[in-house]
Amino acid sequence: MAARPRGSADSRCPACRAPVITQLVGNRAALNVTADLTPLTPEQQTELREPNRLIWCLRTNGLGHRRLTWTGPRHPPDCDLGDHVTEHRCPPAEPTTLF
Repeated sequence: MAARPRGSADSRCPACRAPVITQLVGNRAALNVTADLTPLTPEQQTELREPNRLIWCLRTNGLGHRRLTWTGPRHPPDCDLGDHVTEHRCPPAEPTTLF
């Protein structure tokens, strides 16, 4: 039995066309994560973090492969190993009716 591919897919959101990365994160109970590619400052991370919207550390290795990793309690607050990104949410749509 062949192992599942563990790579990521850089693409665009089908709804809003924002650049995103989609990847399975974790080894046992993996989560299918779609995250924005825009790096966040620590202030933005605090503002955007919610119970159902996590912040991820997006690391790039020497070959240019990008991996999302958890930012849990053990993650250093001054991490410089990668960019910190959040789960993607499409912006609110503009109304399409005139009334």
